[in-house]
Amino acid sequence: MRTTKFVFHLGPARMGILDSVGGLAGSIIASIVMLVFAILSFFVTVFIVQVGAGLAGSPPSGDFVALSAAILAGAAISAGASPLSGLASDDGRGMR
Repeated sequence: MRTTKFVFHLGPARMGILDSVGGLAGSIIASIVMLVFAILSFFVTVFIVQVGAGLAGSPPSGDFVALSAAILAGAAISAGASPLSGLASDDGRGMR
């Protein structure tokens, strides 16, 4: 009589789960970093708008400074994340 042994190999399944968890953690960290950079760019834009209004000789109102900084920061962030930026990316082989 022949004896058959059943061997369960769970290595690739575990690695797939760990890769998924690692990818999820990387995405969460990347989104937090992007949020921090967006807030910092907003503060820098507020400073630039205030200085520019001061140089123009017009006393800036806080509402208009915040509005113009939000528009400028939002436009800069959306321009950096536009779908057209993917056209200029390198695929790793030196090809575009």
